[in-house]
Amino acid sequence: MIIFSTSSRFLALSRKFAHRFVISKTMSSSSLFLIEEPKFSFLKELGLEEKNLGVYNGKWSGNGEVIQSVCPANNQPIAEVVQGNIKDYDETVQATQKAWEVWADLPPPYRGEIVRQIGQALRQKKAQLGKLVSLEMGKILPEGEGEVQEYIDICDYAVGLSRMMEGKVFPSERPGHSLIEMWNPLGAIGVISAFNFPVAVYGWNNALALACGNTVLWKGAPSTPLTSIAVIKTLSSVFEANSLPGAICSLVCGGSEIGDAIANDTRLPLVSFTGSTATGHKVAQAVTKRFGKKILELGGNNAIVVCEDADVDMVVRSALFACVGTAGQRCTTTRRLIIHEKLYDEVLERLKKAYTQVHMGDPLEPGTLYGPMHSKQGVEMYMKAVEDAQKQGGKIEYGGKIVDRPGNFVEPTIISGLTHDAEIVHRETFAPIVYILQMKNTEEGFAWNNEVKQGLSSSIFTKNLETVFKWLGPKGSDCGIVNVNIPTSGAEIGGAFGGEKHTGGGRESGSDAWKQYMRRSTCTINYSKDLPLAQGIKFE
Repeated sequence: MIIFSTSSRFLALSRKFAHRFVISKTMSSSSLFLIEEPKFSFLKELGLEEKNLGVYNGKWSGNGEVIQSVCPANNQPIAEVVQGNIKDYDETVQATQKAWEVWADLPPPYRGEIVRQIGQALRQKKAQLGKLVSLEMGKILPEGEGEVQEYIDICDYAVGLSRMMEGKVFPSERPGHSLIEMWNPLGAIGVISAFNFPVAVYGWNNALALACGNTVLWKGAPSTPLTSIAVIKTLSSVFEANSLPGAICSLVCGGSEIGDAIANDTRLPLVSFTGSTATGHKVAQAVTKRFGKKILELGGNNAIVVCEDADVDMVVRSALFACVGTAGQRCTTTRRLIIHEKLYDEVLERLKKAYTQVHMGDPLEPGTLYGPMHSKQGVEMYMKAVEDAQKQGGKIEYGGKIVDRPGNFVEPTIISGLTHDAEIVHRETFAPIVYILQMKNTEEGFAWNNEVKQGLSSSIFTKNLETVFKWLGPKGSDCGIVNVNIPTSGAEIGGAFGGEKHTGGGRESGSDAWKQYMRRSTCTINYSKDLPLAQGIKFE
């Protein structure tokens, strides 16, 4: 999911310029909330209030705990949200199932028209939603708006898909028979998304699932509930305008108990989960136990392999965004930079210089390229990784410290001196830390790229066509995303997004990912008066 260019503009702009949430039952003064400050007026333009209901199933409600959403740039509360409890969840599942009875009967092109209107509604709220993502998640404003744009783009894709979902006709070996393939929606499905992309990941699932004829129950991250609520408010206005059930796209804000309920609920034939490998493993076990379908988008320990003939300018520009963008909190962030020994010193020194030019600051301010970590827990994981890397022989080339300013700011960090198979190198730390490794040849680089448990994204920089096609081939990168001369942290919606091994094997967005949201039937039609058996079997 690339949000802005990895060209020299990234450097030019830089030269120019909690635990995440806490439980709260009452607030003594509304002035404590950022939503009441004039500079954040866009929050109320999105329909948000000082206290927001976090359950939507055609109507807004909420009977669970009251939480505060906190801004990671200053750790101040933005507003409150009333989460859902299990009773709220059960009622919402029922409403989402009932809404499917209406939605599934609509012709796919008509469903596509509704998705088109959703995209248009998002366009009208793009600026406000982008600012909300920056405020609540912590990513810089161009990335926040870019994330909303990605949802808009996938809506456009799904509109076209609504007229193109094809079955097949196969030759039948039996006279007077036709053999065809049909695709039908699954029903009400569950989507559990993560904090780092609180709009786009839901958008991938939602737009395709709707076009395929499913209704969608969403549980967003408990630390970005205002974004979830604002998105559903935008969608519900479209359903209301078309006299359709709002529960076609329902929402339950909540913690792990809601996630557990979704994973174990036989009423939801498909669960799409985005998050950590550890949690994804638990979700996968629960869904598999009940013979449900699952889409898993989990961790990534992504590498850039820099060959001897690489364009160093492109390597440094690409690695800068891939390592530093979103404060290292993308599943596609580059966490290992595997450099040929002849280029190692040059790339390292130039990358360190580039790091000094990255402007850190308020993610809502123009010119900021690097914002805060999303949570205090993330800061703690960052410091633990830095400490462990040094204990295992790593050298801090740049960064390695918490920044003395309000919010969850840490220095983007480069660490050298570790072996390719060091424990910390193989551990995915969701933070802006990259480990610099020195390889002797491309064969070694290929092997090191593949030796980690995750298999999400990978990149190679080379001018050699033989190397390129080996990298793309059966003995090349074992990842779901295999790039050449671009960074690891970019994916267009037209291609399926996802990874192998401990990344989960799921695919979302483009290509034929839509098939995961449907059930396939192989249908044999006898239009004759005979009953021949296949394979010439006689039973007379």
